[in-house]
Amino acid sequence: MSAADLARLQFAATTGIHWLFVILTMGLVPLVAIMHSRAAYTRDPVKRAVRERMTRFWGQLYVINYAVGIVTGLVMEFQFGLSWSGLSKFAGNVFGAPLALETLIAFFAESTFLGMWIFGWGRLRRGVHVTLIWLVALTAYASAYWILIANGFMQHPVGHEVRDGAAYLTDFGALLTNSSALVALGHVALAALTTGGVFVAGVSAYHFLRHTKETELFRGSMRLGLWVATVASFFVVIVGEMQRPVIERTQPMKAAVLENSGVAEAQAQLVKEHGPGDYVPWQDTVRISMDVMTIIGNTVSTITLIAVVLLWKNRLMRWRPALYVLVATVPFPFIASVGGWVVREVGRQPWLVYGELTVEDALSHVSAAALAVSCAVFIAIFLALAVTNWTLITRFARRGPDATQLGATEPLPGSPPGGPADDADEQQPMAAF
Repeated sequence: MSAADLARLQFAATTGIHWLFVILTMGLVPLVAIMHSRAAYTRDPVKRAVRERMTRFWGQLYVINYAVGIVTGLVMEFQFGLSWSGLSKFAGNVFGAPLALETLIAFFAESTFLGMWIFGWGRLRRGVHVTLIWLVALTAYASAYWILIANGFMQHPVGHEVRDGAAYLTDFGALLTNSSALVALGHVALAALTTGGVFVAGVSAYHFLRHTKETELFRGSMRLGLWVATVASFFVVIVGEMQRPVIERTQPMKAAVLENSGVAEAQAQLVKEHGPGDYVPWQDTVRISMDVMTIIGNTVSTITLIAVVLLWKNRLMRWRPALYVLVATVPFPFIASVGGWVVREVGRQPWLVYGELTVEDALSHVSAAALAVSCAVFIAIFLALAVTNWTLITRFARRGPDATQLGATEPLPGSPPGGPADDADEQQPMAAF
């Protein structure tokens, strides 16, 4: 393999694995925030106790995914300097600020709010504690916005001028309102909510198959997960189609490949504009990825809709074939999201910044041997982290609420058990995940 192929493989593998963490983080945190809000403001002490256990159970799974996932995110931006110094030199003046803001939000603001939420059980007033998890959700989506602003510039460069071989920002507003980024953000957000909803519904279905004693907890989780997944999966298809006019306007070659029509004409036009070269991406890869994403999206939408109907009179919880289907559906949104990422990134090849910087021109002057070593090391580490993450999630998901350590507290002598504390001195935390 050439140095360019190795660099592309390394970035594609590490980014793809990291994305599996991101989409579950974005999809699960709003559901945890909803659960915590309901638990904190429920007056019935029995229901409040159930909803608090629900929050802590799903919150722990979220924290595991976030903690391991953030390790994979630490090295992503370093690869720009490692393998793609040409990209940093050309576009660093433009998307350096969005990437820096994404780092500040994800690794400082979001992590700080999450840490306060984790260790705030039994210490903070319920309003403050609930606000913290909503701030975690807000910063997660703000982080996604900034990373898509940077990616959107690579897909459709706007708001800049090129001087002496480097791009300089001239219109910050155009960068922030780039249609390639905004429509993609809506699509990503809905895909993440679909993933989170299907994950919650699938794990809940697993516990019903095991005849769980936590009937109320998992019934409530199942309802929330299915409703979120049903609504999000319906609109994710609509917003996905809204990207087609943007692609046709900004990336005619990708549009031609997806339509399987007009590829030769698009190639001739790009040769006329940019000189001789092969401007056709891997057509089969792009089309198959698009088909996989579309088929899975429609399948998940259908399954969740049927499952919502079966919620009536708790038929779903008693019909084991339907529960098995929900468990089997859990990986589907992850596969679909990777397919979407392949369409977005591979479909714009050979450009790294569309129309302005090719992959070959952006490659660092690094030997193929050095890239082979770093590629093998990075992929091995990322795979190990992914296996670790899903091993932990599976273990704690199977054990159920009784194994939850997040927010575990022991009341002081004479204090009533259960329920979120209203006062800081009401409970003292004995353990926190």
